Amino acid sequence: MAKAVLITGSTSGIGLVIARRFFEAGYDVGLNSFEPEAEIEAALNEVKETGSDRGNSSRVEYFQADLANNNGSELVEDFIKTFGRIDVLINNAGVQKVAPIEEFETSDWEKIRAVGLDAAYQTIKSAVPAMKNQGWGRIINIASVHGLVASPFKSAYVAAKHGLVGLTKTVALETAQSSITVNAICPGYVLTPLVEKQIEDQANVHGISRDEVVKTIMLAPQPTGKFVTPEEVAELAIYLSGDMARSITGTSIAVDGGWTAR
Repeated sequence: MAKAVLITGSTSGIGLVIARRFFEAGYDVGLNSFEPEAEIEAALNEVKETGSDRGNSSRVEYFQADLANNNGSELVEDFIKTFGRIDVLINNAGVQKVAPIEEFETSDWEKIRAVGLDAAYQTIKSAVPAMKNQGWGRIINIASVHGLVASPFKSAYVAAKHGLVGLTKTVALETAQSSITVNAICPGYVLTPLVEKQIEDQANVHGISRDEVVKTIMLAPQPTGKFVTPEEVAELAIYLSGDMARSITGTSIAVDGGWTAR
């Protein structure tokens, strides 16, 4: 029986690349976003076509759930009803807002926290009993370098990602003797639609051009001077989901071009 992975926020960016990689590896894959299925058909097809030339018989299903509205538990329940199990849970969903704290709207703060932290609590809470019952599980939280260090104008995002790293450590301790591992991947800047939007916001906040934002703000802290690729994150997620990563738990692994080495 194929193992089953649920990836939140997986119809674009890092999440979609992770979904493709797990399907390629033979997993049954659950995609998630808030959009109606008709609007994400291209993403579904992109995953299904991965490895199709090798006769991959794994399944890909879409689970619509707006994680800003406390739907994380129901999402996991629906996934288990569909696949009969949950082996790997990857909390990837996130939203961003760039603004000085005095201009930060409460509604934006609450949405960023709901999607980036509260939803992870809900999905983990629902997935852990199933993983304990089957005697095996992997939980991977896609945090951020901003779960380890801060940057200005991102109060809600930094707070949520720091919280996600703390949640990772706590659940790892609670499940350490249950053959369940819980880890956080903390990427630096990855050129995704979310980051593209940040470039625009940062340009507006600082009154500089897009190119200047990339050079002087985004890539300045990354000594490599290069964006992290979604494929790098996906490969690490695959490794952490394997049996040889059984002793890696409660960690926050930076994929940040040397950012946090400073």
